[in-house]
Amino acid sequence: MKKLTLLVLGIFVLAACASAPTVNLSGEWTLESYGDASSPTPALPDVDTSLTFADGQLNGNVGCNGFGGGYESKGNTLTFGPLFSTLMYCEETDGQEQGVLSVFVEGETLTVTLDGDRMTIASADGASVVVLVRK
Repeated sequence: MKKLTLLVLGIFVLAACASAPTVNLSGEWTLESYGDASSPTPALPDVDTSLTFADGQLNGNVGCNGFGGGYESKGNTLTFGPLFSTLMYCEETDGQEQGVLSVFVEGETLTVTLDGDRMTIASADGASVVVLVRK
C-alpha cells in the first residue's frame, strides 16, 4: 500500500511540474486595443494594423512604422529579443505605436492569454496590455 501511495504521489508531482502547452501565436493579428490593463484604449479606426508571429519572428505595423524582431514563447509566456523599427513620425498614430511598443520590452517576460481568436499580451507588471484579434 505504501508503494502505491508513493507512486500516486509521484504522478501528481510530475503532473504539477509539467510545463503548460505553449500558446499558439502563429499567424497574422490586428490590433484591437492597448494601454492600461483596467481600461485599454481602442485601436484607432481606419488605421491598418498587422502583426505576424511566425517561427520565432515578429513583424508588424501598428500605425506608421514597421517593426520586427525575434521572440520566444513558452507556456503562456512571451519574451522579445531586440526589436527594430523604422523611424518615421506620424502624429496621428504616434500614441498608439508608443503604447503598443512600450509593452514589447526586450527581455521582459510577458503573459499571453488566448481566448478563441483574441490574444492578450500583458506587460511584466500586468499594468499594460496589447489586445490582438486573429485576422
